[in-house]
Amino acid sequence: MNQGLIYVISAPSGAGKTTVIKEFLKKYKKDFVLSVSVTTRKPRKNEKDGRDYFFFTKEKFKAHIKKGSFLEYARVLSNYYGTLKKTVLSAINKGKNVIMDIDVQGAAKIRRRMKGKCVTIFIVPSPNSSLAELKKRLLNRRTETRQDVQLRLELAKKELKEKGKYDYIVVNKDLKKAVQNIEKIYRLQQSKRRK
Repeated sequence: MNQGLIYVISAPSGAGKTTVIKEFLKKYKKDFVLSVSVTTRKPRKNEKDGRDYFFFTKEKFKAHIKKGSFLEYARVLSNYYGTLKKTVLSAINKGKNVIMDIDVQGAAKIRRRMKGKCVTIFIVPSPNSSLAELKKRLLNRRTETRQDVQLRLELAKKELKEKGKYDYIVVNKDLKKAVQNIEKIYRLQQSKRRK
């Protein structure tokens, strides 16, 4: 049995990464396991522990760092985010693909640690990766304060500089087309593995 692959998907806040992943998984749920990240940030409205994230206290998160439980982790703004090692490794060893919704810091660590076992995809909101488009999307989301939106835009500037390090860049101007492009990447990877 072949090992599964890890599909790492990153994007600046507001690019629609989570929506693209959810749409993609509607069709490919049987082929993938969605890696649920751990975070120390507070849940947003409608987010559920274990489905959207595992919500840990900072103390609990730091205890897991000491135990070596994370495949990757990073501090983003004032919170920690990480991926539990056992869930990802267990899935790929059973031949399942894992889809990871993580930031550029986490993606860099996964690329180094899982060389040859991962495919990296960066999602941009428009062909020119405009910060104005991201700002509009973040404000329309109404989940952050104006100050938080500003912090996320500062972070987005840095994240956009990393997109050249990814295997693929997908534009999410049109959700359906973005999902189709992820499907094409998946089919291409499947055919490479069969060869």
